[in-house]
Amino acid sequence: MMSENLNRQGQQGPSEEEIYWQAMLARQSTFDGIFVYGVRSTGIYCKPSCPSRRPLRRESAAFFTTCEAAEAEGFRACLRCRPRETALARDPQVEMVLDVCRAIEAQADRIPSLDDISARLGVSPYHLHRTFKKVMGITPRQYATSHRLKNFKSRIRAGEQIGSAMYEVGYGSSSRLYERASEKMGMTPAAYRRRGEGMEVYYTIVDCFLGRMLLAATARGVCAVSFGDSDEQLSSSLVAEYPAANIKRGGAMLTEWVESLLQHLEGAQPQINLPLDLQATAFQTRVWEELKRIPYGQTRSYAEIAEAIGQSKATRAVARACATNPAALLIPCHRVVRTGDRLAGYRWGLERKKKLLEREQQRRRN
Repeated sequence: MMSENLNRQGQQGPSEEEIYWQAMLARQSTFDGIFVYGVRSTGIYCKPSCPSRRPLRRESAAFFTTCEAAEAEGFRACLRCRPRETALARDPQVEMVLDVCRAIEAQADRIPSLDDISARLGVSPYHLHRTFKKVMGITPRQYATSHRLKNFKSRIRAGEQIGSAMYEVGYGSSSRLYERASEKMGMTPAAYRRRGEGMEVYYTIVDCFLGRMLLAATARGVCAVSFGDSDEQLSSSLVAEYPAANIKRGGAMLTEWVESLLQHLEGAQPQINLPLDLQATAFQTRVWEELKRIPYGQTRSYAEIAEAIGQSKATRAVARACATNPAALLIPCHRVVRTGDRLAGYRWGLERKKKLLEREQQRRRN
């Protein structure tokens, strides 16, 4: 949760905390002077562009609009980035983007138009749209859609009835809500309210040249593809990922899908496109979509992916999105390497990554 100091100032909302978290991961210097972040495990606070190691979890970070607020909570200034020496002049583009976010969040039951927001802020729609996408990496409309769904999810977690929450946040029909829920939540709203309880997840485990491979799916699509050394290891990991779901081994729909994956591993089916049912943040979605564009047998660096999504300084955040990919092969995170084609980590083992790349490159040459 956002720091109490930041909330007491009355300037920030839950969505802005997400903005600050992403800006911190991407080391965006445009946010220097806008906020500082504290790392709870070290007691140190830094400016967003600081080159120091980032906290691994959101709850490990606290955000403040001033150095004084951070120090009042017991944090000490970083000796590396020296946040107190950062000029306090606030970037006007970032200020405008934050104003746009506040304008969107103030409309609880509707998504304001670009013309409405630009008229309120006194800038042209074109300038507003271009600046917002430059700073945030997404459009104002995408931000508004994400905020609406986040608001809906907060309401049903608090116990509000689905129908009431749906109309309070501005969904005009249940079909529109369920369409968005399937895209972004990975489950129906009712299932989300129960934290996935009652979901049915089917899985199968087969042999491949990388060891044992698990494929798991819901009725909507594949929710996991993973590699391991034993069935027990793979099935235990699946249960840990979906603790409230009804998990069953088998399922007729898996036969065709797992055969496609095996053919893909053997190079007989370079392009593979199975339906997915994954939960992801907006940033993860952008990274994963870019990974799917990497041609078979080729690689891209983390820096190239960051550049391709318009966040050139977000190399570490891109690496984190790759590391949290739950669907090996379908989202080909193994094709992302360090600059200079040096292999970096892989969720299912560096040796498997090496074998995958070698086989793909060999098949492509042939």
